[in-house]
Amino acid sequence: MRELFLSGFADEAADDLAGQIKVLKTLGWKYLEARYIDNYNIHDLDDAAFDKVCATLDESEIKINCFGSSIANHATQVDCDFEATMAVVKRAIQRMRRLKVPYIRIMSYAVLYDETEKDRALPDQKEEKRFEQLRRICGAFLDAGITPLHENSYNYGSMSWEHTLKLLDAVPGLKLVYDTADSGITPDFRKPYPYPNQDCLEVWEHIKPHVIHIHIKDACRDPQTGIKTYLFPGEGDCEVEKILADAISSGYSGLFSIEPHMVTGIHDSSVKNSPEYRSTNFMEYGKITEDLFRGIGCTVRNGAVYP
Repeated sequence: MRELFLSGFADEAADDLAGQIKVLKTLGWKYLEARYIDNYNIHDLDDAAFDKVCATLDESEIKINCFGSSIANHATQVDCDFEATMAVVKRAIQRMRRLKVPYIRIMSYAVLYDETEKDRALPDQKEEKRFEQLRRICGAFLDAGITPLHENSYNYGSMSWEHTLKLLDAVPGLKLVYDTADSGITPDFRKPYPYPNQDCLEVWEHIKPHVIHIHIKDACRDPQTGIKTYLFPGEGDCEVEKILADAISSGYSGLFSIEPHMVTGIHDSSVKNSPEYRSTNFMEYGKITEDLFRGIGCTVRNGAVYP
């Protein structure tokens, strides 16, 4: 019987690691997708803080299944200081080896936009520079026995499913984490401007052979205004239930992580919510996710999904 473990970006429930562990244990889950701890990405903590993270995880018996790194993310330009990026890569590898973490989330740099029409993508996305830098990044992780996973989150590789496949062809060894919401709230840059939203099911069908990790998130986006609203899974426009059902029926054996994005300021530091509301929302999201899996015929027990 397949055993598919649930995890989550628990930095959306609490800033400190103790709070993140608490919500996971309340849900009965055993895995954390590590991103921010005390407002620093796990690969940017100083050595003393990281030592404390390791000790806390040992005591809690919670394990990290993936580093949610900021490497080449949608806030990073392709013309950034690449040697500084490689220093982060080196530090991440050292920390992942210590914690025995097999996967790291990366991206493929910010989309380049026209200076006058801020939401119109430039024809020249500096593809070869992106690909060369990503080959070096991924090569370093692969040499260390770590699998890099590209996420479809407002970066070059998420401009359309065609961009995703072109990226995979250009960067050997790169695999995918598919965020169930991000396609549905990302413009389809293959289409005429102003770009419509991507079709989540169409994207999924083209890329699913390369997906070994799924982020569970739901949302809707107004293509005219660009305004995005994040919702509980099953309440948005992103076909979450259909995609998860298809993944299960197709023999998917990878990872799942919830990433609610409903209350915290991960991408907007002006957004503030009480600690109580953040943790409550995260746990409710986790329970709804478990029920969603039950609704497609799975058994859910102790933080694991059994098809």
